[in-house]
Amino acid sequence: VQLQASGGGTVQAGGSLRLSCAASGRSVGRDVMGWFRQAPGKEREFVAFIRFDQTYYAAAVKGRFTISRDNAKNTVLLQMNNLKADDTAVYYCYAFWRTVQYWGQGTLVTVSS
Repeated sequence: VQLQASGGGTVQAGGSLRLSCAASGRSVGRDVMGWFRQAPGKEREFVAFIRFDQTYYAAAVKGRFTISRDNAKNTVLLQMNNLKADDTAVYYCYAFWRTVQYWGQGTLVTVSS
């Protein structure tokens, strides 16, 4: 599975961005898919995942971020609203199926205050 993340950019605090993670190689409809992020000087941290229709969020983003999937497009989306400076990071998408985890390249999100 190859994962291609896109949608990062620079936005002012309070603004919105939508990240996309497109999978290729096979269908990822049954995979757990999600996002991690890594801020400068910090460790990579969990953001959200989706398994079928079940979703789970880190406390820091719950209520502001929404993860969804479009199985027809083999894509997972992360809608990010009310962005804060602390959300500035490189965002990485991943897919997990059985014992194998795949990572996409990161996409940079910068939130200016």
